[in-house]
Amino acid sequence: MPKPRVLLADDHLLVLEGFRRILEGQYELVGAVENGRALLEAAKELQPDIVILDVSMPLLNGIDAAAQLKKICPGTKIIIVTMHADKEYIRSAFEAGASAYVLKRSAVDELDQAIRAALAGHSYITSLITKDMLNVFLSTTSEPSGGAHRLTTRQREVLQLLAEGRTAKEIANLLTISSRTVEFHKSQILTQLNLQTTADLIKYAVTHGITPVS
Repeated sequence: MPKPRVLLADDHLLVLEGFRRILEGQYELVGAVENGRALLEAAKELQPDIVILDVSMPLLNGIDAAAQLKKICPGTKIIIVTMHADKEYIRSAFEAGASAYVLKRSAVDELDQAIRAALAGHSYITSLITKDMLNVFLSTTSEPSGGAHRLTTRQREVLQLLAEGRTAKEIANLLTISSRTVEFHKSQILTQLNLQTTADLIKYAVTHGITPVS
């Protein structure tokens, strides 16, 4: 039986190397990338069985990358491995289509278990999440909350890139749109979120996990 094919995504080379050491032998590692946009391109080309990714990635964060990944590779199972234990990150990850959520400090012990659960069609949440937090997560309505969820996919992309300090021209090149369109999206985002300045956008993006703090 062929080994499950795994694509890795994390912006820290040491983490990628750690994943390789954990997984080598049991899985076929088909690639490793360091940002969310590169992940989408690699996944489209490689069609992996499993994608392991972090929440905190440049150009396109892991949550938004996961949501787009499920559209282009619906059969791929997504494993989030991150430092973020907040229930809102967990909720967003599963809403985006993730099958498992593991904390980096427990990855050595839990990553293989999470992958096997995902491949079997089950969901997996790290054992380090406290029982109380898990109960809150499971009992709370699954309806999205917060203004960030009202943004379109393109608006979230523009917001993250703005928060990372990219110019309108740079964003236009990355997204293959015009600078005028970037400015239009920025204006719409400010209006929709009732914000005034670029500094407000940056604060909002960090607070709501669109540009997670590594």
